[in-house]
Amino acid sequence: MALSSLKDKNLQKILLDIGYDSLYPIQEQALSNGLLKGKNLLITSPTASGKTLIAIMAALKKIEKKEKVIYMTPLRSLATEKYHDFLELNSINFVNNKNLTTTVTKNTTNLEKNSLLKKKKGDKKKNFIVKLAMGNYDSPGNDLLNADIVILTNEKLDALIRNDSELLSNVGLFVIDEVHLIGDKDRGPTLEMMLTKIKKFYKQVQILALSATVSNSKDIAEWLDCKLIENNWRPTELLEGVYDNGKVRMNNNTSIKIKTYYNFHSIPAVAVAIDSLESGGQAIIFAETRKRAVSLATKSVEGVFRLLDKDQKERAQKLSLQISKISDDTDITKNLIDLVSKGVGFHHAGLNQSIREIIEDSFKQGIIKLLVATPTLAAGVNLPARRVVLSSILRYDYDIGTNIPISILEYKQFCGRAGRPKYDTFGEAIIIPESGMNSEELYDHYILGTPEPVNSKLFNEKALRFHILSTISTIPGMKKTELYDLFLNTLFAQDYRKSTIVFKIDVALESLEKWDLIKSKNERYISTDFGKKTSILYIDPLTAIEFKNALDTLNEINTNESLKTITQRTQNEYNNLIIKFLHLISECSDFYPKLSLRKKDMDYFYNFVNKYVDDDLLFDLTEYNCSRSFLALYEWINESSERNLSDRLGVEPGDMHRIVESSDWLLYALYEFAKLFDRNDVLETLFNLRIRTKYGVKQELLPLIKLEGVGRIRARALYNAGFIDIQILKSTPESAISNISKIGPSIAKKIKRQLTTRSSSSSS
Repeated sequence: MALSSLKDKNLQKILLDIGYDSLYPIQEQALSNGLLKGKNLLITSPTASGKTLIAIMAALKKIEKKEKVIYMTPLRSLATEKYHDFLELNSINFVNNKNLTTTVTKNTTNLEKNSLLKKKKGDKKKNFIVKLAMGNYDSPGNDLLNADIVILTNEKLDALIRNDSELLSNVGLFVIDEVHLIGDKDRGPTLEMMLTKIKKFYKQVQILALSATVSNSKDIAEWLDCKLIENNWRPTELLEGVYDNGKVRMNNNTSIKIKTYYNFHSIPAVAVAIDSLESGGQAIIFAETRKRAVSLATKSVEGVFRLLDKDQKERAQKLSLQISKISDDTDITKNLIDLVSKGVGFHHAGLNQSIREIIEDSFKQGIIKLLVATPTLAAGVNLPARRVVLSSILRYDYDIGTNIPISILEYKQFCGRAGRPKYDTFGEAIIIPESGMNSEELYDHYILGTPEPVNSKLFNEKALRFHILSTISTIPGMKKTELYDLFLNTLFAQDYRKSTIVFKIDVALESLEKWDLIKSKNERYISTDFGKKTSILYIDPLTAIEFKNALDTLNEINTNESLKTITQRTQNEYNNLIIKFLHLISECSDFYPKLSLRKKDMDYFYNFVNKYVDDDLLFDLTEYNCSRSFLALYEWINESSERNLSDRLGVEPGDMHRIVESSDWLLYALYEFAKLFDRNDVLETLFNLRIRTKYGVKQELLPLIKLEGVGRIRARALYNAGFIDIQILKSTPESAISNISKIGPSIAKKIKRQLTTRSSSSSS
C-alpha cells in the first residue's frame, strides 16, 4: 500500500519522515480494520513482517488524543529493544507541531544522552515522553506518571496494579507483544492474569495484541474480544530445510549441497553455517547448551577466518580489543576475545550483560559473521541472519528429567531469525538431525507441521495462590463469587469445567487463610498486613511463609555490642546468621538461578561445612538442601573474584549477576518482613548484608563502598592502603589518595568532592 493513499495525512507525514514510502500487507490490514479507530485487534504474522510499526501507528494516534500508551513485553531484552525502537522517533515533528522525542532517565545510556542533547539544542517545542520500566516491584511508578508511552515487562505491570499505581489512569492503548507466550509455563500465568484484568477493569481501552502464528489464534482473539488479523507474508522469503548426509532438502523443491573442503562434515552445523558465509551472508547456530555453543564456535574459527578480507579482520581485531578492556578475566571471556578477533562469537546467559550487548551490536554491524547462541536468543533481541542453523531439536526438560524435542511453535520462533530485510531477499532455517533421527520425519513434522495451540498455564498451584492473593490485596472486601467470576474469564477457564476452577480456587483460598495472608467474613476476603506486604513484594506466598517461620524461630540477637569490641563468639554468631539468611533466600521458590551441586563440588561443600562443624550454633546444612548458588553467594560477599567463582564453582559472570539481582530483592523482602514482625534486632544485619551482596564485599568495606565511583576493587585498595574509614579519607590530601593503586586522580577528586559535600550537609 502506497502512503499516498493513507487518509491520516499527519501519520502519513511521520511515516515518510522515518523512511517509509509504503506499508506491508499486515499493516494495511490493521489500518483497514480499525487500528486508528480504537478497535481491539490481534495481529498474527511472522517475525519482521511489520508488527512493531503497527504498534507505533496506534501509539501515535493515542498520543494525538492525549491518551497514555502501555506497551507490554514478556522479556527485559524485548522491553529494551522496543524502547530503542521508540527512541528512533525522537527527531520527528508530529501532531500540532510537537516534537517526538524522549526523556533522559537513569536507564538512558551515554550514547543516547548525547544523541538526545544534540537533537534538543535550540528546540523549544513540547516533547512526548517515552520511558522504560523493569524490576523494582514495590514501586508505585510515580517516576513514570509524566510519560506518554511506558514500555514495561508483564511482571512490572502486574506490580504496578498491586501498588494501585496512578500510571494506569488515562490509558488509551495496551500493546501486548508476543502474546502467544501466554502458553509459557513460567511467564504465561502473569501475562494471562494481566490480560484478564485489562479485559475486566479497562473495558474502554484499546487492546492491540501481537503474536506469532498459532493454530488456535481464533480462540485467543475471541477470548480477548479482538478482531483477528492474520497474514503469513514477510519481507524476506523464508526457506526451511533439513540436513541429510551432505545435502539440505529445502521446502522450495531444491537442495543445497554443502561443500566438502571445509572438512567439517563431522560437525554438520558448522559446515552448513559456513557455507552461507561464502556468498556474503551471516549465520546463527542455535546450540542446546552453553558448553555446546562455545564448542561449535571454537570449531568454526578456521573456516570463518579464511573468508574474512583485510578490512573485516581489522574490524574483528578492534572488537576483540574492545571486549578485552571490560573483560572479567574469566576463561570464558578470554576464549570469546580470541574468537571474535577471527569473526566468530558466542552468546549465552553466562556472559555478563555488557559483553552480550557488544556481541549483539557487533553481529548487527556485520563484524561477527557467525554467532553461536543458546535458545534464549530466539525469544530476545532482533538479530536476523541469512541462515539459521538448529544444531539440535532436543532440549532438557527439568520437570521430566530428560531431553525432549522442541515444539513446532518454538521451531518457528528460531525460523523468525532467518532473513535480513535490509540485506537479503530470503532467509534459510536448517535443522541438523540428531544421530539416529530420520530426516524425512523431521521434515514432515517441523517444516510441514502446524504450530501447536496456545494453552493456559495458570492451573498450577503456585500461579493460582500468587494471583489470588494479589487480587484480594488490590480489591479489599472482594466476594468469593466475584473472585470466581474473575478467574472464569481467564483463558484457563476455557480449558476446564467450572467445577474444576472453583475447586482449585477454594483450595488456594484455604491455604492463604491458613497462612494468615487473608481473612474472610461472610464470604468476603481481605488481605492481612502480612498478605498485603507479600503481594506488594511480588513473591510467592510460600516464600513469605518460609521467611516468617525463619524469623519466628530465630533467637534474639544481641545488638548492644559494637563491632569494634566484638568477641569471637559474637563474630561466630554473626557469621552463622549471615549463612542462615543466605541459605534461606537461596533455597526459596522465588530464587533464580538455583544451580545444583555437582559431584566435583562435594569436597568444596564439605570443606565449607567443616569450618563450622564445632560451632554449636550451626544449623542443619546438608548437600541435599544446598546449591552452588548459595556457596557462590557466600564467596561473593567475601570478595571472591568472578574468575575464582567461575573456576572453582562453575558460576559464570552472567549467572552471578542474576544470583546477586535475585538475592538483592529477596533480602529486601526479608528485611521488610523483619520490620513488619518487629524483629528490629536483625534489621541492621539484613541491611548490611544486602549492601554486601550487591557489591560483593566484606563487612569492613561497608563505609567505603557507599562512595560513588568506588566499587569492590577500589574499596579494597583503599582499605589495604590504610583508609579504613571515612574520617581518614577526609583528612588525607587528594594527591595522596590518587597515588593509591586502582584509584588515580579523577576518582580521588570525585571522592573528595563527595566528602566535602557530606561535611557541608552535616554542618547545615
